[in-house]
Amino acid sequence: MATYLTPEGAKKLQEELKQLLHSERPRVVQEVSDAAAQGDRSENAEYIYGKKRLREIDRRIRFLTKRLESAVVVTHDEVSKHSVRFGATVEVEDEEGHRKRYRIVGPDEIDPSAGSISFKSPLGTALMKRRVGDVVTVRRPAGEVELEICAISYE
Repeated sequence: MATYLTPEGAKKLQEELKQLLHSERPRVVQEVSDAAAQGDRSENAEYIYGKKRLREIDRRIRFLTKRLESAVVVTHDEVSKHSVRFGATVEVEDEEGHRKRYRIVGPDEIDPSAGSISFKSPLGTALMKRRVGDVVTVRRPAGEVELEICAISYE
């Protein structure tokens, strides 16, 4: 299954993979090698922890590699600028006049504190394909809320 990413999200994952492959993993391999040279490995905490950390790094490398291989990087040229699509920043206003901005991204890029929400989330799903002036109803645990789309941009 394809993973949708913004160009920024793809770059971030590529940088993490590069850092793991060329910096973190070689450093941990050296630490494990040094710890192994100290003798008895069964009671060597540095060796045991290093091997565990190496497995975690390798697992993350495999995950990132698979994600990037199946990634579909959605560029702004491929989307309609007049409706909410993947990668859009959407400004909405609730019933009480409070405005918020959300960026519609893939599941690997979500960061609620920065306003980045998944296109698969209830809010993301409600906003997709809508235009400025549309009012959407979003169901949430605290009850339904109506949001009016005030602005759409692709930064």
